[in-house]
Amino acid sequence: MPVLAHIATGTALAACSPPDAEPVPYAPGYRGIETRLLDGDLVEFRVSMTGARDAGDVERYIECAAAQYALIRGYGFTRHLRTHVNEKGGVWAGDAVYTISPSLPRGLRTLDAEVVVQNCTENGIPTV
Repeated sequence: MPVLAHIATGTALAACSPPDAEPVPYAPGYRGIETRLLDGDLVEFRVSMTGARDAGDVERYIECAAAQYALIRGYGFTRHLRTHVNEKGGVWAGDAVYTISPSLPRGLRTLDAEVVVQNCTENGIPTV
């Protein structure tokens, strides 16, 4: 008997869902980038944005900033060290630390700055 009650409840809840709801279009609002040189090749990036689908959109925004910053400083590569992302009231904030390097650094999360900036430009993501 309890199994039938569970099935009936699930059916009733499914009937409450909107039929074939249209997905909300992605409309990011990039609100700015702050950079802070911590020590030599260690750089902190802070960004904020609205309209992010998830933390990944904020992380990509930071990645674009880090890559452009490396190019501005005459470096070709970055290496991701850490990222913190949070959302409050529809505003997403990200804080990340990267190293910048003239040659490919050791580590798993390295980025070729020129390739990243080109990708960001093609996808309409602002850089520094």
